[in-house]
Amino acid sequence: MANDTPRIYNYGSINIDHVYRVPHLVRPGETLSSTSLHRVLGGKGANQSLALARAGGCVVHWGRLNEGDRWALAPLSRAGVDVADIELTDDASGHALIQVDDAAENAIILYPGANHGFDDGRLGSLVDSAAPGSWILLQNECNDAGKMLRLAAGKGLSVAFNPAPLSVEIADLPLDLCQLLFLNRGEAAALVGQEESVDSDTLLEALATRLPEVEVVLTLGGQGACHQHRGERVMLAAHKVEAIDTTAAGDTFIGYFMAARQRGDDVEQALRLATTASALCVQKAGAEPSIPDADAAEKAVATLPALPVERSTL
Repeated sequence: MANDTPRIYNYGSINIDHVYRVPHLVRPGETLSSTSLHRVLGGKGANQSLALARAGGCVVHWGRLNEGDRWALAPLSRAGVDVADIELTDDASGHALIQVDDAAENAIILYPGANHGFDDGRLGSLVDSAAPGSWILLQNECNDAGKMLRLAAGKGLSVAFNPAPLSVEIADLPLDLCQLLFLNRGEAAALVGQEESVDSDTLLEALATRLPEVEVVLTLGGQGACHQHRGERVMLAAHKVEAIDTTAAGDTFIGYFMAARQRGDDVEQALRLATTASALCVQKAGAEPSIPDADAAEKAVATLPALPVERSTL
């Protein structure tokens, strides 16, 4: 990638995932034996940085990690993520206990740990270090996402926000400062005060009313994904695949979409790469191990049946 390409700085969580394979998700009062256990790098932030780098993007990760979990930096570095600004600390690393059942559904208990240890001085110094014209990517697994959003926008940086996991505070943030907002159906419904069961057109219209200048990418699982901006929509169907584990599928989508945006691909091509990479992701177990590289994603785009696209206007 050219040296003058705008960088993407990812203010993102780094978790240690403990992934348990179970026949079904544990019920209240039940003790259930797991058939396997894997300890891997995780966290929405780390997953999105990995996907960005594996997709060929230029990404700098801003995060915090316990000194004893230094091993978790290796997969990020191997993928090409710049880890120089990851702070090693005495705080316990963020971690997740993840159940994955035989239907590929998951249930997650998350402990934020070091991800919630950023102070005002650190946030300010990180934003001050960002090159002009760059992107800031953030999720909602690090503390003070709203403060980071305001600082980045105040410096004139482009902000891409994936407000997951969604919290009640998100609705009060100045989301109009974002250039790009990634939402799934549940997150979109919560932001616009709708039931999750409403159709995607209703959600998109409500989002356009609330955030008319913000690009929105709405992911709809097996129904595909839609990009909407200033009355123009591009809707792409999803690949039909047999899912083994849906962990990191959304993060893979976001990383690939951002990498495509970074190198100047059009919206349709970005959606195709992101959707295809996600389809590959769900066919493998785990978070970090399931995120495909660019060669695999581009080969799949070329060999899998072409996904239908629909364009429309509000």
